[in-house]
Amino acid sequence: MLKAVWAIARKDLRLTLARGSGLAQALLLGLLLLFVFSLSQQVGETMSPQGAAAIFWLASAFCQVLVFNMLYGLEEVNGARGGLLLMPWPVQAVWLGKSLAGLVLLLLAQAVFLPAAVVFLGQQISPLWSWALCAVLLVDVGMAALGSLLGALSQGQAARESLLGIVLFPLLAPLLLAGIRVGAGGFADALPEGVTSWLGVAAAFDALFLGAGIALFGFIYAGEE
Repeated sequence: MLKAVWAIARKDLRLTLARGSGLAQALLLGLLLLFVFSLSQQVGETMSPQGAAAIFWLASAFCQVLVFNMLYGLEEVNGARGGLLLMPWPVQAVWLGKSLAGLVLLLLAQAVFLPAAVVFLGQQISPLWSWALCAVLLVDVGMAALGSLLGALSQGQAARESLLGIVLFPLLAPLLLAGIRVGAGGFADALPEGVTSWLGVAAAFDALFLGAGIALFGFIYAGEE
């Protein structure tokens, strides 16, 4: 199964990076959000670390929606979903492979968003950046797991194409709050209170979304076949 997961992730990454347009749209949307929020500041004013972290994660969340719509749209455009379902591996390999590909693309986008947040929002990288990096990894795992599950749900019928964004953000709220609270420490001289508790919340929701993906993906993705 691991070979199948890697094969699907590698295929999706190759197609996405070769075309470039879908990832470019996600990057431009995130950068536009960062730039627009930077215009709300007065000349010489510096945004608070927590505000900067909130905008960073907002850009990441919008990027995630575009990334997973794009990844699941690869098979829908070519009518290749049935081929994936007929392959001799558990259907959960599709979910895991697309989750892995989405995680890599999200990390690539965030590698662009972080320096943009520093420049546009007037931030500095704190010596406590390792805590913020830990939060990024934990939150991104949950975002990828949930995004991949709901990305499958948003495909197949035109009436459901907007479902991903509607359902995704309320479910992501605890993860985003954890990312904002801990991520603020990456721009500040001191960590906020309760950092370890917020990391525990992120880890718990990672486990919840991973379990939900394993249990529900087969019904969602193969339900119309």
